[in-house]
Amino acid sequence: MLSILSNSWALLFGMFLLMLGNGMQGTLLGLRGAIEGFSVDEMAYVMSAYFLGFLGGSRLTPLLIRRVGHVRVFAAMASIISAVFVLYALAPSVLGWALMRLVVGFCFSAVYVVAESWLNDSATNETRGQLLSIYMIVQMVGIVAAQFAINLGDPAGYELFIVISVAVSLSFAPILLSVSPAPVFKASKPMSFRRLYESSPLGCVGTFFLGAVFSAMFGMSAVYGAEAGLTTRQISIFVAAIYVGGLVFQYPVGWLSDRVDRRLLIIGVTAVAALSAAGAMASGGRFEAQVAAAFMIGGMANPLYSLLIAYTNDFLDPEDMASAAGGLIFINGVGAVSGPVLIGYAMSAFGTLAYFGFMGAVMGAITLYALYRMTQRPSVPVDETIAYAPVAPTASAVVVELAQEYAVEQSEAHDAEQAEAEKAEERRIP
Repeated sequence: MLSILSNSWALLFGMFLLMLGNGMQGTLLGLRGAIEGFSVDEMAYVMSAYFLGFLGGSRLTPLLIRRVGHVRVFAAMASIISAVFVLYALAPSVLGWALMRLVVGFCFSAVYVVAESWLNDSATNETRGQLLSIYMIVQMVGIVAAQFAINLGDPAGYELFIVISVAVSLSFAPILLSVSPAPVFKASKPMSFRRLYESSPLGCVGTFFLGAVFSAMFGMSAVYGAEAGLTTRQISIFVAAIYVGGLVFQYPVGWLSDRVDRRLLIIGVTAVAALSAAGAMASGGRFEAQVAAAFMIGGMANPLYSLLIAYTNDFLDPEDMASAAGGLIFINGVGAVSGPVLIGYAMSAFGTLAYFGFMGAVMGAITLYALYRMTQRPSVPVDETIAYAPVAPTASAVVVELAQEYAVEQSEAHDAEQAEAEKAEERRIP
């Protein structure tokens, strides 16, 4: 691990600054929107625009990289992000923010692809798994740190917008000065949605619903906090709890994923999230209960993404996993676009606690569908499953494919160990 950090610390630090800026953006806009008097529905469209831009960027970035190269794409997109972060404070209008969020989402998608391509290029067979884990920790820590940085200024002013712009601008230097020559860009052609669905209906449906839940957490949590009357400090704690939970539960869920029937684990994880949401609603808005629910929902939702990918891989040949990952990322993105809009309508119609009601209902729907799928197809034996590999819902196709390669390598190594153990046992039998 020390070797990985010594070789990749600058790139990882740059990604930390990017996540710091992006994490502050969503929370700050949620707070500022309430100050500007924007309605929940209006903020829902503003937040949804980011995920629409992110989805578009994931499709067009490969074309941009092929035309002008990694460095130019990264520098151009990161510069636009930095500029837009300052413009938020100068143009506080619903339409203006929605357009800027669309642009920021597109640019962040491109920045992640480029930065993660360099990260992928620095990985070896020996370091791939550790690099994935460190990268996920850096992402989560960046977003958590962003929530506490919100308390350093007044959301009604412009200082915090300058801070997030500076954080993104500073991320350029360590990334661009530390990377090796631009790697050859490879993008797998996504599998057809029909074939992907036929391979794993639960993987497709679960990933779509999870996209809605994730965008609700990432985009609407601060909006919910402002509407519920929480202070800036309380909102930062509430949002941070979501990602701390994701960091805490990533390893336990991954460990169980390689040892039990994954459909049972999906049912358990989503049921816990749904019950946590129900508990927050039953508490009548008590802050401690909301934070506990955020911790549990985030703790279940974040590793669920990797779990659904691993479950889908169980029904695919290794050579098809990369193309399947591209399809799952797109499905997740479509779900993410719809999440803020739906939750905005729910909060307008039924009150602020509908925030938890929406996430509980969506997680409950995954639970019920997984139960139904258990009646339609036998489970894959645990010793024949593909290894679980951690990946964040914000990751680009580059890191997801890197995780796929790691999962296959781990499974092959496990199979080889088992075969060797069986041979040794046969030799001991007289």
